[in-house]
Amino acid sequence: MDPTELSLRQSIIDTCLRMNREGINQGTSGNVSARWGDGMLISPSGIPYEELEPGDIVFLDAGGEHPAGQRPSSEWRLHLGILQARPRIGAVVHTHSVHATALSMRGMEIPAAHYMVAAGGGPNIRCARYATFGTAELSEHAIEALEGRSACLLANHGVVATGTDLRRALWLAGEIEVLARQYILSLMLGGPDLLSEAEIERVREGFRDYGLR
Repeated sequence: MDPTELSLRQSIIDTCLRMNREGINQGTSGNVSARWGDGMLISPSGIPYEELEPGDIVFLDAGGEHPAGQRPSSEWRLHLGILQARPRIGAVVHTHSVHATALSMRGMEIPAAHYMVAAGGGPNIRCARYATFGTAELSEHAIEALEGRSACLLANHGVVATGTDLRRALWLAGEIEVLARQYILSLMLGGPDLLSEAEIERVREGFRDYGLR
């Protein structure tokens, strides 16, 4: 196997392990992908992360075809659709983090309650419309919610975070969970004072120096 591909496969495994270790996912409920060639590499279906080997990571080509005998994550359409719609994205991390998923159960977005919302690309973290897991419809709804954004919630489901690489996508998934928890706590205190779109844009410009855009 090409050393670069082997390294990327291992990085996907490491990302899966980290998102559980950091408390933003549980069991095998989430999934991770990275762009590779004309398609992507994605975590498989049903294998505990602790048991994953690089050869278990599944390659899917641009048409969604994969080697016989391998089972990609049931959310492969979600990942492949996003990567094809957004050429600058290099990786997708999907989690079921607790607080962000709680907001998604109410179909709620995360508004500009904290300046770090700007890390998601705009003045809010949208919540995509509901569709059954694993379907092309879910992929379409996520792509719509990600317009001009790098992360979104999935109604009654979880979180999608993207990045130029796995490290950035995982970081953003963690940040979305922190923001969700902060927002829920602020609602218990009567609701947050929201920042203006102009302020969020100033923050986004400031992020250029921190490599967050």
